[in-house]
Amino acid sequence: MKKFTIQTLAILIATLAFCSCQTPKDPFTEDMKNRIANFEEVTLTTDLSWLSENEREIIRILMKAADIMDDIFWTQSYGEKDHLLNNLDNRYAREYAKIHYGPWDRLDANRAFVPGYDDKPLGANFYPADMTREEFEAWDEPTKTSLYTLIRRDRDGNLIAIPYSEAYRGQHEEAAALMREAAQLAEDEGLRNYLISRAEALLTDDYQPSDFAWMAMKESNIDFIVGPIENYEDRLFGYKAAHEAFILVKDLEWSAQLEKFNAMLPDLQQMLPVAAEYKAEEPGIDADMNVYYAIYYAGDCNAGTKTIAINLPNDPHIHLTVGSRKLQLKNSMKAKFDKILVPIADMLIDESQRGHITFDAFFENVTFHEVAHGMGIKNTINGRGPVREALREYYSAIEEAKADIMGLYLVTQLYEMGEISSGEVMDNYVTFFAGIFRSSRFGASSAHGMANMLNMKYFADRGAFIYQADGTYKVNFDEMKDAVESLLARILIIQGDGDYDAAKKWVDTDGVMTDQLRSDLDRVNATDIPIDIVFRQGKDVLGL
Repeated sequence: MKKFTIQTLAILIATLAFCSCQTPKDPFTEDMKNRIANFEEVTLTTDLSWLSENEREIIRILMKAADIMDDIFWTQSYGEKDHLLNNLDNRYAREYAKIHYGPWDRLDANRAFVPGYDDKPLGANFYPADMTREEFEAWDEPTKTSLYTLIRRDRDGNLIAIPYSEAYRGQHEEAAALMREAAQLAEDEGLRNYLISRAEALLTDDYQPSDFAWMAMKESNIDFIVGPIENYEDRLFGYKAAHEAFILVKDLEWSAQLEKFNAMLPDLQQMLPVAAEYKAEEPGIDADMNVYYAIYYAGDCNAGTKTIAINLPNDPHIHLTVGSRKLQLKNSMKAKFDKILVPIADMLIDESQRGHITFDAFFENVTFHEVAHGMGIKNTINGRGPVREALREYYSAIEEAKADIMGLYLVTQLYEMGEISSGEVMDNYVTFFAGIFRSSRFGASSAHGMANMLNMKYFADRGAFIYQADGTYKVNFDEMKDAVESLLARILIIQGDGDYDAAKKWVDTDGVMTDQLRSDLDRVNATDIPIDIVFRQGKDVLGL
């Protein structure tokens, strides 16, 4: 009897195990798990023991203000966050929606991953869902193109422009109060003045004084970037700024290494390979380049793919008056280099050139990408106004392409001048080229993605690289150098002329992914190499 019972039990267990193995998996759950696996979790932390107790308390306070920016961005990207999350029964889908701030996958051309949703509206939630481009353009309202107005309809169905200070009044007031509280604890005068000024900006929509105050903040160990800043979320017109916040702690040693480059910007501007009228604007030099540890991301900068460097303010008047600040987020940058770029290079770059993939080159490329945003030309040479307004929805893609290529051009010049000597220019070229595959995995629909496509097509047409039978690429140094120079000239002329038609034709034609690149990315995506990073962050992580 005992033997029969054991045998029967064994058969029963085996049967159950077999049935369990044969249970069909939920396709939606598996899809969500696979998508989440595209993001490598990175812990945002650093040593804060050298900061004063006041500085550590300031960080605690500013995290609360950052969370308010996060909530506002949810409404700009999607709408009511709780409505979406509470109606998602699948926990993996909820987690993925948190990464993308809505039911649309930013890595998949903003297509919906939640059933029942169409693709993401080009205007996100900055405009009425039923508004047409023609209706907006025919509307006679001077504030409609402001970075800081939300477009809605009144009770009669007419379009109205609501200032952000009114649309988000309660949240802005709460954030402003927190920033003033932090200002009272600030030991650094620059940080204190900036926090007070930025708090006032949230209440008035006048951000320029606080941008000047931020430019003057040179000695603070803490940096806090906050408010409506970038316009990438508005893919309809590129007019509306999205809310975000960064909390950063300075890396004093690495920052000191960048100090010398700032005074060189006017001379570098004059070296640009275009006629004098396209480089007549002189970049301000009352600016700085610093390296930071990022310890908190919120809102726009935390949506989908993560920012690793910052060039602000965006105001062209400030660029020409005092310049811009370039902030390199070293820990975020190093995570992407180690976990994503190096494994991709090991797959797609010729073995003989993999030694040119270095973190120093990656850091320099990213740094001078941000430097390049503050250079070139901000206002058209023929009376068409600011470049941003003249090129409209094509401005962001072309500006990102400019920053990529001008960054490489500047690094080349600095090597030839003997100002950079840690490696060789080929390191920067090969590392940049490998980086195209890394960032192309974000898709071609974003400004950065389109810029990658424009650059890749231009390099291909000019023989800057060759594709080999073993599925790897090899960079041709001379051809790459020539392509960088000629492409930079092309972009600066389009910008200086405010040539909307040329911008549209170029982006529409070349700002798309080729079959070859798609095939290569499919090979990469078939591995376990993450596409990007997601953060574990907060007071507990920092020991606060």
